[in-house]
Amino acid sequence: MTKKILVSGAGIAGPTVAYWLTQYGMNVTIVERSPEMRNSGQNVDIRGAGIEVMRKMGAEEAVRNSLTKEEGVHFRDDYQIQASFPATSFDGKGPVAELEILRGELARVLVEHTRDKVEYIFGDYITAVEELGDRVRVGFSKGAEREFDMLIIADGQNSRTRTLVFGEEAVSITHLNEYIAFFSIPYEETDDTWSTWYNAVGGRMAWLRPDGQRKSARAHLAVISEPKGYDRLSVEEQKAKLAEIFGDAGWETPRMLEGMKETKDFYLAEVIQVKMDKWSKGRVVLLGDAGYCASPISGMGTSLALVGAYILAGEIASHENVTEAFESYETLLRPYVSKAQKIIPGGPKLALPQTSWGIWILHKVMYSISYLAQSRVAKYVQKYVTPPSEAITLPLYDFHTQCP
Repeated sequence: MTKKILVSGAGIAGPTVAYWLTQYGMNVTIVERSPEMRNSGQNVDIRGAGIEVMRKMGAEEAVRNSLTKEEGVHFRDDYQIQASFPATSFDGKGPVAELEILRGELARVLVEHTRDKVEYIFGDYITAVEELGDRVRVGFSKGAEREFDMLIIADGQNSRTRTLVFGEEAVSITHLNEYIAFFSIPYEETDDTWSTWYNAVGGRMAWLRPDGQRKSARAHLAVISEPKGYDRLSVEEQKAKLAEIFGDAGWETPRMLEGMKETKDFYLAEVIQVKMDKWSKGRVVLLGDAGYCASPISGMGTSLALVGAYILAGEIASHENVTEAFESYETLLRPYVSKAQKIIPGGPKLALPQTSWGIWILHKVMYSISYLAQSRVAKYVQKYVTPPSEAITLPLYDFHTQCP
């Protein structure tokens, strides 16, 4: 009998796992809380094994056609550029990756790649989950109850569905003491294909990045702060808080704050990591940020979502027993996740210094690394300054068959 599988979340992990499950002949439904696709969001990079998954899916060309075309990143102070990293630094594995794309654009590519074989339900969400032995009954906010063979939760670091099934006590949140906001602002002729990172005293950062279409610029604002619940404020309250925090910052920050007032794609999040002792419970399993968020500063979130989806689908297809499939998925993926979640102690504070002296040191360090990136010793330095995106060998699956 063909398996019926429900996926919660139409971001990156959800459509990817749906693609692979349909390759094995399974019926997949994706439910997404948002009423429509969100084509905006932060820049994300696809690295290492994540690129290999995209190639296996036949989606690499579509992704490359939607890149931001970011040529590199400058680190600057109020007066001049202090260090630069071309996108080719460390063989395309440096601060700017070979494949840089807006999160919403990547999600759009993945949804379009799967829409003809996957049932998508937008504007609804899961309100109840009940195990029934060989299946799971799911209640929705708007739609009627339905039964599936299993449920895959792939709806982000703050997943309410995860809490519904596993409870808050099963989730360990590591607070990295940073908030970050993403939004678009009007394009100006002075904007180019390089992004620019600017530090201000007080643990603040403003980062302006291209969108690849020369229609807008992508603004990132980040600040070091212990958890204060900014992510639970209304959007208008969040904007007001950022205007207060960044009001005296220099460079292009005033332009960003002005553009923030009218932007329609504003998003603010606390920078966290999600850690759990077990990623499954009965016929329910976690995927991507919902189960093992590594945080935006890891540079590994997208690759974890893509690789995790590929392995989860392959193990479901390879095992008749759901428990064995989920356990095998976790055994294969957890070492990769553990490496992705290892960040430099105090990482956010090092990247967002509190003092002018700290910013000066950061710029000197970045200049030194940028120099080494172009030297003969680059390959020796690379493993210390680039994400561990290639630290896994993808299993080979026969996607033409599935276990009965």
